[in-house]
Amino acid sequence: MRAARAASWLRAAPAVFVLAWGGNHFTPLLSLYRDIANYSVLSVDLFLGTYVVGLVPALLVSGPLSDRYGRKQVTAIGVVLGMGASVILALCFRNEALMCAGRMLAGVGVGIGMAVGTSWLKELSMPPYDKKSDSTAGARRPSLTLTLGFGLGAGASGVLAQWGPWPTASPYVLHLVLSCAALLALLRAPETVAPEALQPGEPRRTLRQDLHIPLAGHRRFRLVVLPAAPWIFAAAGVAYAVIPMLEGARMGTMQLGYATLLTVLTLGTGALIQPFVAKISAATGGRSLVVGMGAMVAGLAVAAVNAHYLSLVAGALAAVLLGASYGIALVSGLVEIQRIATGRDLAGLTGLFYSLSYLGFLLPMALAGLAGIASYTVLLGGVAVLCLACLALVSSGLRRTAAAAPADESKAAALVHDA
Repeated sequence: MRAARAASWLRAAPAVFVLAWGGNHFTPLLSLYRDIANYSVLSVDLFLGTYVVGLVPALLVSGPLSDRYGRKQVTAIGVVLGMGASVILALCFRNEALMCAGRMLAGVGVGIGMAVGTSWLKELSMPPYDKKSDSTAGARRPSLTLTLGFGLGAGASGVLAQWGPWPTASPYVLHLVLSCAALLALLRAPETVAPEALQPGEPRRTLRQDLHIPLAGHRRFRLVVLPAAPWIFAAAGVAYAVIPMLEGARMGTMQLGYATLLTVLTLGTGALIQPFVAKISAATGGRSLVVGMGAMVAGLAVAAVNAHYLSLVAGALAAVLLGASYGIALVSGLVEIQRIATGRDLAGLTGLFYSLSYLGFLLPMALAGLAGIASYTVLLGGVAVLCLACLALVSSGLRRTAAAAPADESKAAALVHDA
């Protein structure tokens, strides 16, 4: 009986999984493209940046669109767009403009997965679709699905590119096969958004009105979520884009393998720690976000020191710390969003949260642009100091909003209840 109830979210989860897979399976291939297509470090970091250009608008627009047209339909469109991105990236890897276009399209697909897919999984993890799920399932299941997609996609692509046939094509072929399977599973997934019920003579809300997110001005959002969100993917970007690039010169033909290892370490650690976020929150009085950002500061400090010494072990340690911080902060941020959001605001506010989070993915490109001015040791040290300042802001925000909304606090206690 339990399996039957859980099947609802499991039918939708493969689509979210392959959307995340399609967004990150490109990352370990950066060193490959530098070698075979003679792209500069700035060019390959530009591919990461154009991904964000597609992702952020999709995060902001797709949530309200799914509120209007349904989660299932918009998620299916995202999977199809992700498949189109893989086709472009597989066939046009020597054309920088088309690579940027493919990455932008992949960003649109991931944006849909993160804003719409995660909201859908959250809704499918509560009654009437799943009456026995625990109180953290709505935040944990979407976050874990995304993290597994990001991590396994990167790991599989790196292995295929390093040791498999057709290194520039086989990773994308695998994504296309998995996407077809996800679309088949999606056919039986239930829709959770009912058409808007209007009273006689009542006008339908315009899309512009739907795009407006009043809860973005919520005090808890401004003081707690806003200063933390960009660091979530900034931490991941440093771990699997910056550190492998710095270590690349001494790795020789195993550069791609090391980049894959760091990506899997980062996202694997992030995935493994997510089920324990509820316990961390309970043990720290609801301050798991502070714990996550503390791990970020430590990971960035190790990365900064290692930029001088270039130790493979220290690079791996930094990846583990940054991966842990990513996992804790991502789940904690989603819990904050679900604390604040109500009803039809959930997808829009989730999209805004992920948009802010993914701004951090521009950090590797910014560091590459500044590398001619200062060393990576100095640059990463400065980033660690900035992260520490934002940690102080988050800690202060948690204190200032703790007594401001008792109803919110009781809802948060339910969300972080031990699984």
